[in-house]
Amino acid sequence: MKKRNYSLIIGIICVSIIIALFILSFIYLPYSVDQMDTKNRFASPSSSHILGTDQFGRDIFSRILVSTRSALLVSSSSVLMGALSGLILGALAALSPHIIETILMRFIDAMMAFPGILSAMVLSAILGKGVMNASIAIAFFMIPVFARLSYSMILESKKREYVKAAKSYGASMPRLVVFHMLPEMVTRLITQFSSSIGAAILTESSLSFLGLGIQPPGASLGLMLSEAKGYVLIEPYQALWPGVVLSIAVLGFSLLGDGINEYLNREVDYE
Repeated sequence: MKKRNYSLIIGIICVSIIIALFILSFIYLPYSVDQMDTKNRFASPSSSHILGTDQFGRDIFSRILVSTRSALLVSSSSVLMGALSGLILGALAALSPHIIETILMRFIDAMMAFPGILSAMVLSAILGKGVMNASIAIAFFMIPVFARLSYSMILESKKREYVKAAKSYGASMPRLVVFHMLPEMVTRLITQFSSSIGAAILTESSLSFLGLGIQPPGASLGLMLSEAKGYVLIEPYQALWPGVVLSIAVLGFSLLGDGINEYLNREVDYE
């Protein structure tokens, strides 16, 4: 009897919740994120404000929806940019002469030597505040992860008999990578992509919390937590809801990546 893959199950549930909030943000938005009602500051949850209001009288539920949308859009675009750049860099290193390979891999090692969040903070500070610069900063620290992954997978694929056979028949290197190596890499890339989205959401929230990411009057989970920290003792629910959604998002994508990896490895073992 197969063992239940609880990481995959919990990951799918958590990610489904986040995707549902993402879709709902385009369909139903009770209030504008910057719509203030100073007479209803710190309002308790009610039929008009499901999760209450913040210190400016803004609807927390509406801001949660828009924050979830921002988190998914920024994280997915950042990971996509980082993944494409890392794949190209790793492939160049794996397929280049030894001297170029050494230079490229030492460059990747140097990038990995710095903690990801620290690199993102420094780059955001240099580029300036804002969503676009935050996305670039997050993508930058994703590059070495995917570069290392593609480098190791291409080196492994080069030893496969079918790759050697295709090369002996005159297949060009780009054709070998696209049609013979890439299909074998897809499953591991999907696993890494899912896990990286969770890390990117946490980084985006951290940058916004520090004032380097999404700026007011925009909405971000990190920005909401930053604004709520001064009222956590008197109105704790302000920090509760963005914290819960952020935890679900990060945990969900991380567990989804682990679950996919466990599922794929189990399938290989059974074969």
